[in-house]
Amino acid sequence: MKSVLLIGLGRFGRHIAMKLNDLNHQVMAVDINEARVNDALPFVTNGQIGDSTSEEFLSSLGIRNFDVCIVAIGDNFQNSLETASLLKELGAKKVIARASRGVQEKFLLRNGADEVVYPEKQLASWTAIRCTSEHILDYIDLDGDYSIFELAIPEAWGGKTILQLDIRKKYGINILGIRENGKLNMNITPDTVLGRGKSILVLGHQKAVQKCFRI
Repeated sequence: MKSVLLIGLGRFGRHIAMKLNDLNHQVMAVDINEARVNDALPFVTNGQIGDSTSEEFLSSLGIRNFDVCIVAIGDNFQNSLETASLLKELGAKKVIARASRGVQEKFLLRNGADEVVYPEKQLASWTAIRCTSEHILDYIDLDGDYSIFELAIPEAWGGKTILQLDIRKKYGINILGIRENGKLNMNITPDTVLGRGKSILVLGHQKAVQKCFRI
């Protein structure tokens, strides 16, 4: 369990609060808008109404006590930048900030943010990859070259074992797990048989995955 300071409770921040709550983390949520704070209260440990660009206000929160500070402000980049900078000055262990443009990402990294999330860019990339083939069910980019894909098992693979297919030797692709009826099984062996109606989780170079699955 981690202690998280979440600043900014628009749609993006609210979704973060909900997910952190699902993961049982302790969250203090902050926004200048009282209605947004009230709406988030069911999903957070504590809520504070205040201006995150105020050093006095941020100091009162005990910034050093949080494992991570998330700046999810999306409607005012100047406030986001000032908040990230103040958090680092006040001793924040880790600052993650939201950007909506490439130039914002650069400024945030230079002024207090340890990491930057770029939701629009990341979602656009996911959507572009996802829609290129009906076989792709999910996709996680790791470093631009290697990715994790969840794909529908090709019909020709039905009834064959992982060893028989040997895609690791042929394509350098590792099979991480198999999903059936919504449940992911990571306990697989070379003798595991692939069946129809299942999906497969694989790790590999994007071009190798595209070649192997003919995407």
